[in-house]
Amino acid sequence: MDDNKMVGGKVKKPGKRGRKPAKIDLKAKLERSRQSARECRARKKLRYQYLEELVSSKERAICALREELEMYKQWCSAMDQGKIPSEIKALLTGDEQKMPQGSSTKASKNGKNNITSNGQG
Repeated sequence: MDDNKMVGGKVKKPGKRGRKPAKIDLKAKLERSRQSARECRARKKLRYQYLEELVSSKERAICALREELEMYKQWCSAMDQGKIPSEIKALLTGDEQKMPQGSSTKASKNGKNNITSNGQG
């Protein structure tokens, strides 16, 4: 008898280990690959849409902060000239109704950085 062994009704040759590659239908394999690529492109598109929305919202926030900074600069230059802007007067008197809509500061809303009557924060 030669080196071949009978195992479970099948002839095994020495030196051949592992499973033999199953004959996968090539068309099915290509279709799975195409479907996987479609799904990958769809995920990529969603990810880019999300990132674009995130960038857009951050840009809007930056614009709002720049406007707020410009307002504070104008207040500072007015105070340097000896004028007290009406918004600051309203903050100091605690009269929030006289202030224009949207110009209240975040510091006054959350109670931080407010100067008390004794000059300490």
